Amino acid sequence: VTAIVLLIACANIANLLLARGAGRSMEMGVRLALGARRSHLITQLLTESVLLASLGALAGLIVANWTLTGIAALAPPEVADTLGFGLPPVVLLFAGAIALATGIGFGVFPAWHSTRTELVTAIRANAGQISGARGAARFRSSLVTVQIALATTLLIAAGLFVKSLVNVTRVDLGMRVDHVVTFRIAPERSGYDSARALLLYDRVEDAVGAIPGVKAVSSSTVPILAGYTWGSDVNVQGFPSGPDVDRNARVNEVGAGYFATLGVHPRAGREFTTADRRGAPRVAVVNQAFAKKFNLGESAVGKFISTSGPDSLNIQIVGVIPDVKYNDVKQAVEAMFYTPWRQETHVGQMSFYVRSAEPAALLRALPAVLKHIDPGLPMNGLKTMPEQIRENVSVDRLISVLSASFAVLATVLAAVGLYGVLAYSVAQRTREIGVRMALGAGSGRVRALVLRQVSGMMLVGGGIGLVGALGLGRAARSLLYGLEGHDPVVFALAATLLTLVAFGAGYVPARRASLVDPVRALRYE
Repeated sequence: VTAIVLLIACANIANLLLARGAGRSMEMGVRLALGARRSHLITQLLTESVLLASLGALAGLIVANWTLTGIAALAPPEVADTLGFGLPPVVLLFAGAIALATGIGFGVFPAWHSTRTELVTAIRANAGQISGARGAARFRSSLVTVQIALATTLLIAAGLFVKSLVNVTRVDLGMRVDHVVTFRIAPERSGYDSARALLLYDRVEDAVGAIPGVKAVSSSTVPILAGYTWGSDVNVQGFPSGPDVDRNARVNEVGAGYFATLGVHPRAGREFTTADRRGAPRVAVVNQAFAKKFNLGESAVGKFISTSGPDSLNIQIVGVIPDVKYNDVKQAVEAMFYTPWRQETHVGQMSFYVRSAEPAALLRALPAVLKHIDPGLPMNGLKTMPEQIRENVSVDRLISVLSASFAVLATVLAAVGLYGVLAYSVAQRTREIGVRMALGAGSGRVRALVLRQVSGMMLVGGGIGLVGALGLGRAARSLLYGLEGHDPVVFALAATLLTLVAFGAGYVPARRASLVDPVRALRYE
């Protein structure tokens, strides 16, 4: 994407250098006539091109530093700390190399074209003939056409990513987490053994539940919607258990009242209570995807499962819940079963979920409560569940923001390039326009003459851009949610927007052409 924007910017620079070279045709013709070597003139023009690119690179590095600050704010704290957004020396060297390469690469043709002018040709051009060969004019138009094609591709890609993000934000999680706060503790890292850790989890739930405004508290060993997952092969009563049978399911060990805390209501049976602990019959709750995968139908409650072997079905299903998102908002819900962590002998870490009427006040109170229980026990991941969900889709949000920003930048650059080419073309065709108007052409026909150039470049560039967008959409299909890499609405909106921008950029030169005074134009030099 950045390479595409760079190409569009370089195309503008090439057009600028071509126009500037055409304006210096008399100077170059005179210097060549006086004995200047063409290679020296080309070297001078390339030096100017590289200097211009270097100044642009310096300004770009300043903007990049500001942009990285914004990107770091959009990314999750863990990602920002890991990646360490900044501008290391290797990036500065790379920027310098890019500036040198673009300065030379996109300055060669303008320099070569500007120094092939003979003195007689330059004098005739300066006397009123159209400046610049048809090849240069076609080259300028081709560059703008390429800009339009690239901008079209980026606009459509940005539209697809934005629509994908909208689809993600509308995903039904299967639970209500609007007033839920979460945090994690890992007591074993602070020297706790398994027995003390299990007692600690009970103390934390009791202490947090006593905070004013708290409505419910529960916990799980695997944090939900945090990108973590845990699975296991499971044997199910009445379901084949051969080696070629898919018996894998996601699993989480949760606390009493877990589903009620998250606003999930069982479809059948019950959820866990504090009575479901070691010494009590082992129990499990499954989701509907589990019941469907293992052919349990409507009679899942009461059936037995096992994670150790088909001959020891020792865990009874006591409840069935709706399908709830587990580790990723975008991932389809898989077969899953839950067991009480209080029936386990070893639980290394725990995530807690607290429903409160005032989440902001709870966020301030929780660190003090945990410090009172154990001052040396660190609390991790303290945040609201809506914040957790936003972090879960942070990559999608970051891609959408960046792609939209680059698409807007590319569109603006393409509009500037189009305006520059048309304005230069109108200035060079002033005599022609004056003749047309003197022969009876109205201002409307003159405007149409200029806007036809816009139409031609839009048709060719837009068509190429649409094809490019189809390819890019297919390549980025894995990053899109609820889309197949193409969307008619997005394509239509992008094409409409770019058409409006293009004709808006072309309107000013077209209007200026229609206001040409025929008498003054015929005297134009």
